[in-house]
Amino acid sequence: MKIYNTKEENFKKDFNELLKRGHMDMDNVSKIVLDIISEIKKEGNGALKRHIEKFDKWQVQEDASLEIATKDMQKAYENISDELKDALQVAFERIKVYHQKQKPTSWLDFEENGTVLGQKITPVDRAGLYIPGGKAAYPSSLLMNAIPALVAGVKEIVVCTPAPNNELSELLLAAMHLCGIKKAYKVGGASAIAAMAYGTATIPKVDVITGPGNIFVATAKKLVFGEVNIDMIAGPSEIGILADESSDPNLLAIDLLSQAEHDEMASSILITPFEEVATQTKTMVYEWLERLNRKEIATKSINDRGAIIVTRDMEEACELMNQIAPEHLEVVTKHPFDLLPKIKHAGAIFMGRFTPEPIGDYIAGPNHTLPTGGTAKFYSPLGVENFLKKSSIISMSEEGIRSIGKECALLAKTEGLGAHEASVLERLK
Repeated sequence: MKIYNTKEENFKKDFNELLKRGHMDMDNVSKIVLDIISEIKKEGNGALKRHIEKFDKWQVQEDASLEIATKDMQKAYENISDELKDALQVAFERIKVYHQKQKPTSWLDFEENGTVLGQKITPVDRAGLYIPGGKAAYPSSLLMNAIPALVAGVKEIVVCTPAPNNELSELLLAAMHLCGIKKAYKVGGASAIAAMAYGTATIPKVDVITGPGNIFVATAKKLVFGEVNIDMIAGPSEIGILADESSDPNLLAIDLLSQAEHDEMASSILITPFEEVATQTKTMVYEWLERLNRKEIATKSINDRGAIIVTRDMEEACELMNQIAPEHLEVVTKHPFDLLPKIKHAGAIFMGRFTPEPIGDYIAGPNHTLPTGGTAKFYSPLGVENFLKKSSIISMSEEGIRSIGKECALLAKTEGLGAHEASVLERLK
């Protein structure tokens, strides 16, 4: 894990390399993903079965085997400990309460001449949630994706998750039961995205697909966008930390590793104006690595994609962090809210030494499905609005169309659209 200093001659070049951390080589996997999508479109369940046998190592004997039974969800929920039930319930309620505050309302505006303008907010009919499996199962991702859809009023939620060797996490099944999921399928990767985008005999076509995944999932979401809506194209997890002299290097180190243990491609970046904080944190990172059960993954992430930057002052630290636009940003300073006006780009902002990133992953309330790789400059966290659509409402009175009709007709004529012009003028006669 290298320590950089903004005073160094080569810093700008090194920093530009750091900014490329979110680059995913989609070109190399696009052909594979396009083939998978094409096969799903043509063959439906037949292609799904082949893909599952190839990637998840189990044979689907009949179409019904793709489905996850609601009785299995209920059984899993009943089998988990009371402590886990309580933890899931606390997370569910906090996430629900937070997202209820996001829900927009329809509105109408009445003008004096009788014209009515407005906006109607409607949930999508069917939402598809992709919940990763593979290296780890993420019941928290199920909660974070399902609850905003429930709050939005989506009538039908479809869940796809991989089941390596035809095995599923009991905790994930329990989370499905808690969220009232009725339709869930043991399908993963690009195959699942294609199945939800185009539909098969078993898996219904959805209107929007949300949820994180690997490069194949991200590429598939990018390629089916337009056939369905998507939340974002997310890459490997990442954390940025702004720290001053009051911060504890021990806590900074373990917070950096909270993302490094996710994935070899995860990025963990600390920026501080204090060299002593930088060097002590680096030492603590390697001490903590020896204690982690995911030591191999975290070590590769830290060595390949971890960085500590020493700046001239906190102003420069904030400027660099805004360029990075991290998925998660911890502000571990004596007066963190003093820096909040200076922060422009981050998926989620964790303020103060008692607010570690994992509290947002599971239970604080805000969504943990966040923009990565610098896309926080233009993407927002997953929320209720991802499952809603807006319709404009326009009702012109006779007085209203007479007040603006001539101008409208002139604009239409200027664009050479005669029927547009006549459509308005005929009503003015």
